[in-house]
Amino acid sequence: MAGKHGFYAGATSFLSSENYYETYSDSQSALIRALCLEGKVGVALRLNDEMRRHNVVLDLFTHNFLMNGLCKMGDLSTASWLLEDMLCVGVTPNSVTYNTLINGFCQSDNIDTALNLVSLMTQNGVTPNVVTCNILVHALCHKGLLDNAKKLLTELVDEQEATDIVTSTILMDGCCRKGDMVQALEHWDGMFRNGVDVDHIAFNVLIKGFCLIHDIKLAYRYLCEMLKKGFFPDHVTFNTLINGLSKERSMDEACDIQNKMALSCIVPDEITYKSIIQGFYLEGDVSKAFQYLNEMLMHKMVPEPRIWNLVINGYGRYGDVDSACLVRDMMEELGVSPNTFTYNGLIYAYVKRGNIYDAILLKQVMLASGIFPDVVTYNLLISGAYNIGSVYFARQLLREMLYRGCQPDIFTYTEFMRVLCRKGNVQEAEGVFYKVQKSGLSVDHVPFHILIKAYCKIGRPMEAFLFYQKMIRKGLMGCYSMYYSLFIALMKKGFCQEAMQVYGHLDRLRPQGCEKTEVLVV
Repeated sequence: MAGKHGFYAGATSFLSSENYYETYSDSQSALIRALCLEGKVGVALRLNDEMRRHNVVLDLFTHNFLMNGLCKMGDLSTASWLLEDMLCVGVTPNSVTYNTLINGFCQSDNIDTALNLVSLMTQNGVTPNVVTCNILVHALCHKGLLDNAKKLLTELVDEQEATDIVTSTILMDGCCRKGDMVQALEHWDGMFRNGVDVDHIAFNVLIKGFCLIHDIKLAYRYLCEMLKKGFFPDHVTFNTLINGLSKERSMDEACDIQNKMALSCIVPDEITYKSIIQGFYLEGDVSKAFQYLNEMLMHKMVPEPRIWNLVINGYGRYGDVDSACLVRDMMEELGVSPNTFTYNGLIYAYVKRGNIYDAILLKQVMLASGIFPDVVTYNLLISGAYNIGSVYFARQLLREMLYRGCQPDIFTYTEFMRVLCRKGNVQEAEGVFYKVQKSGLSVDHVPFHILIKAYCKIGRPMEAFLFYQKMIRKGLMGCYSMYYSLFIALMKKGFCQEAMQVYGHLDRLRPQGCEKTEVLVV
């Protein structure tokens, strides 16, 4: 490092000598380009300033290196200044200069400035080319502005000039992301009409599009077309199919595709395993998910925290604390730090097992490790408090949550209401319900169910009926058991007219195979 530093310092000193500036030296431009490639753009700019003070101006080629370096760093303000400076010193920017800066603004999600640069580019006599189109179309499609992308394309590309494979593929990808496969296929057909030779990337985009809309059959059809055209599936093709099949929970088929990867001499990567593990998690087969996690480790791949957390959460569903803790220990041994989601999976396991005390203890371990509980952590713990019927724990958790600035959601309040009702504090639960309504949180049918069943249980069916009416006015539907509980409670107290209103819903929701409920005056 010392040698390099001495070299750069020597170069600056050399540039300061009077003899040097009598003639222009290409070697110094080469040095600036080398600095840009090494990411030392600041040093390159200082050398440029030193040369400028001696009336030596860099050529266009070297300016483009500086522009590229600045955009890669994300220093777009200096890059914009450089463009203006080039014009001031008589170096005319070309399409490469403008495209580099346009791409920089698109990468930083500033498309408006990028579009303004296209106008400036045209005003300065530089015609936007297919690269300009591709940069802007890709940025617009990525933001979901497909119509804007198409409009821009018609403005920038000559009517007789066919768009290239990249532009067409980007537009097709934009349609696929929106789920508009009809439009995507129109672009596909247009490529053939315009004589554009499709490549394997275009096929991959189309296959991904069909996987996104869960049409695996058509994805397979275009895979066959791909093979007929002489293109072999690559990592992207296989991973796209495996991901699509995993989301459909067709895990036997997904694993079969993974085996075919090996036959094609393509080694499964982290994306492959991630899709399969997620698929088995969704299917509820955590032992298989763990098997593929171990397979990753055998192939020297250390998964990201999200994969570990899926397996831990999978064991948590079944209250398998030992297995969940084993996976946590494995991830720590491999240098992967647990996060909030990791602890939530472990707390879930303890709660499912009914061990609320160890779950709360684990929350303390989280805090001691500098990891803060989120709304899911507290919801799980309040749910655990319900399981043991502890209003005290539920209250403490809700207070702590608010104290820490963690905003409760509808599930938090629903679980708290459930705890209160279980211990007979129905009026307090009703107060929580009204508080939730005032807070602006979207209320679903569950809080109504809790209060209706609670009032029925304590022999106050008319209060339950009032909540039933509110629920119906909101257009919310109850479950069969709730209507049945309310119907029976009303009949027992002699509220036959109200009971018959409930019976109308009860009869419509009657499960198949159940005999029609007899209406008896009790």
